[in-house]
Amino acid sequence: MDARKGNIYEILNGNKQFLIPNYQRFYSWDTEQCNRLWNDIVEMQKKGKAGHFVGSIVNIAEQAMPTGVQKYMIIDGQQRMTTLTLLLLALRDYAIKNPDNTSINSKRIDNMLLKNEYENGDERYKLLLTETDRDVLTRLVEEKPISEDTRSRILENYKFFSGKIADMELAPAQVYESIGKLQIVNITLDRTIDDAQAIFESLNSTGKELSESDLIRNYVLMGLEPNEQNYVYDHLWRPMELLFEYETQGSVMDRFFRDYLTMKLTRIPKQDRVYEEFKAYHLNCEFATIRELCQDIYTYAKYYTNMVFKRSSNSALKSLYEDINDLRMEVSYPFLLRVHNDQEEGLVTVDELCEIIRLCISYVFRRSICDIPTNSLNKTFATLRNEIKTDDYVNSIKAFFVLRDDYKEFPDDDKFEKAFVSRDVYNMRSRNFLLSHLENYKNKAPIIIENFTIEHIMPQNPKLSIEWQQELGPTWKEVQKTYLHTIGNLTLTAYNSEE
Repeated sequence: MDARKGNIYEILNGNKQFLIPNYQRFYSWDTEQCNRLWNDIVEMQKKGKAGHFVGSIVNIAEQAMPTGVQKYMIIDGQQRMTTLTLLLLALRDYAIKNPDNTSINSKRIDNMLLKNEYENGDERYKLLLTETDRDVLTRLVEEKPISEDTRSRILENYKFFSGKIADMELAPAQVYESIGKLQIVNITLDRTIDDAQAIFESLNSTGKELSESDLIRNYVLMGLEPNEQNYVYDHLWRPMELLFEYETQGSVMDRFFRDYLTMKLTRIPKQDRVYEEFKAYHLNCEFATIRELCQDIYTYAKYYTNMVFKRSSNSALKSLYEDINDLRMEVSYPFLLRVHNDQEEGLVTVDELCEIIRLCISYVFRRSICDIPTNSLNKTFATLRNEIKTDDYVNSIKAFFVLRDDYKEFPDDDKFEKAFVSRDVYNMRSRNFLLSHLENYKNKAPIIIENFTIEHIMPQNPKLSIEWQQELGPTWKEVQKTYLHTIGNLTLTAYNSEE
């Protein structure tokens, strides 16, 4: 291991390239972290500080070639290195557009800090990101147009720094000088001696920088031979990541891995122990290779994202996924993952899959109306797969629900009806689900509940009018309190309240 203190100019200078391997997460810093870096630069310059430590970069040197570019594989520090590159890009572009307003040499930044001037292809770039972010960064480096509908933190943060430089809080030359004062420890590992996985885990042991799904990706891909790593990433892992919508990718993927493990283990991993549980599962799972494990993850991620993002070409399934989301039935996902896979393997039909989902929806909704505590639902759905009898699939699930007479009970019609007429529906989190289903039942012109407001027929005002008091009788206060938020006193309207 070779550790040296320097700055970004010293690290990037020379015929070299820093690569982000496939197992690393995509660029994830947002404008909050960029603003913090910018404020550090401004404070350092205005107070005349000699330097400011911004962290370390840990990399593995690839085998040196007699000619060409020396390559370094980054295992930690890509966020700060990418962010500093974006700041340099913003400085270069400002200098290009405003040659008379700055002493910055845009060609020096371009040819020494952003590009390997005399190289071609990918080796032309000092920093080569993963496939997720690579195209946007290289287009910025090459000053190529980027589609207006592109969603990328790379682009967002480049625009942030461009705006800061244009505001002239510091002169561009001062910004360039301050970047050189940012101190970085550059740690280069020896592939034959240092354990990259162990070092990576110790660097991220707090769990603050990387999410559980980031750690899992690194664990799965880091130890593979290059050809196998590329195959698994290109054909399985990357397609799996693309199933998750950009804005919520990290958080939903974390939930997916927890639910995936719950489904496999029939117990719920602690939220901050998903990575450790995954490693233990991998060592004892039914899959002989990482490729087989990733194929399984990819398969279940399709079911998961279909439910979460309400995707299906089957209208009945799509409608049920919408109901699951409206009821916020995340607790059911581990069980429903298993059922979806069984449907894919032919153990149940699509119609039976729909029937099982409806049964789960009814179970969760009825318990909600009957005000039964929800803290047991996680465990119920985590272990429900153990009750399945494959030779009588649907009936075995029905039997489980019907035969519950403990805290897992499935409320029958009598209990449901009694609770329904007196339940405080107005303050239920599932009220929109209930009201939309009531309104749209056999309705040839279904409504969109979000376009309506929920109004009380008997007013909420504790000082009811004389007319209302007479209508309700001498105990009108008690009547109002009892029935105010019940289903019989609520209505939908497209008009805003005028009270």
